[in-house]
Amino acid sequence: MSSNSPEKPDINPERHIDVLIAGGGPVGMALALALQEYDYSVLLLETRALPEAVDDPRPLALSYGSRLILQRLGVWEKLTQPTPILAVHITNRGHSGQTHLTPDDAGVPALGYVVNYHELYTALRSLIQQGQTDYQTGAQVTSFQTNAQRASVLYQQNGTSRLVSTGLLVLADGGKLAEQVPEVNYQIHDYNQSAIIANLKAGSPERGAAFEHFTLDGPLALLPSGGGYALVWTLPAEKTETILQLEDQAFLSQLQDSFGNRLGNFVATGKRTSFPLILKHASNVTSRRTVLIGNAAQTLHPVAGQGFNLGLRDAWELADEISQSLPGGANEVGSPRMLARYNKRRRIDREGGRLFTDSLVKLFTLNLSLLQTATGLGLAALDHLPPARRFVARRMVFGARG
Repeated sequence: MSSNSPEKPDINPERHIDVLIAGGGPVGMALALALQEYDYSVLLLETRALPEAVDDPRPLALSYGSRLILQRLGVWEKLTQPTPILAVHITNRGHSGQTHLTPDDAGVPALGYVVNYHELYTALRSLIQQGQTDYQTGAQVTSFQTNAQRASVLYQQNGTSRLVSTGLLVLADGGKLAEQVPEVNYQIHDYNQSAIIANLKAGSPERGAAFEHFTLDGPLALLPSGGGYALVWTLPAEKTETILQLEDQAFLSQLQDSFGNRLGNFVATGKRTSFPLILKHASNVTSRRTVLIGNAAQTLHPVAGQGFNLGLRDAWELADEISQSLPGGANEVGSPRMLARYNKRRRIDREGGRLFTDSLVKLFTLNLSLLQTATGLGLAALDHLPPARRFVARRMVFGARG
């Protein structure tokens, strides 16, 4: 028997659950919702208590592929006026090459949509609470053990320890628990960068246009959001705090200098926050009776907005694999055969997402004149090659299998 803790409770589990999901963020909730149409018992554990109100300015770029998943889950219609992305302009500061992607390149009505993170979280939570999922908040997994037949999970809630068994333990957030799964090792790369996020107003906005502007400091993304823009500005870690502390006008001036005048003058900024950027990915996302999805499986650089969309596809395809499992035998929920199928099914998309985002960051931030010239020429060539534009656009919209 393997364990993430020396603790070995000798009491019998209170009950058996087909699928236990540890991590009640959007990816964990999406998996729970996807499983509601099937006849499985599901327990969803969320460490945090339910927030009364959240002032969370984080923008979330959903691909059109993610919209299709959220529609199937009944979430999409609960979101108020997602802002469509009708064009993506990709530029490299100081070089003339650029690429312009449109929905026609991917064969979709919109490349993606921008929503507020907390609005999506609230919509998912509302549907979870209305459904059949056993949803427990303020519940923290403290240890787990696995054998060939089941996983035993110990969690604490309101000062009480509870032990349950499950056919499949799903770890769906990026906490320390996932690092203790047997047979799973993480590779970590610190970009030594942080991302500043804020909501902005520009003097001459372009309806539906998103911008990915590469600089030697890192990519600067502007996503259409309502009548303004959601900013995701990557900077070296040592510059971030100084930029955050600037008065609004000085901050907008620094941003203007980095981005240019394509949208006229930036005229207003909202609350600014930041978070450090790392690449963290699991060498293997399955172990005995255990699977990792979302941030537990991979944390990516925000360039090209791939991280959450990749996690949502994890949840959707895991639900599909679970739905094909049969009670008992070699193909039951959490069996080695089922987990091997899921691992194989997700490998290309996971590795493709990691390589795509990591390569973009490294190519455009290396201060080598020949390389920077080559990237500019590459963007210009891409703009004139419809098959290549289609490949890039569908990769961004549907992942590596698009």
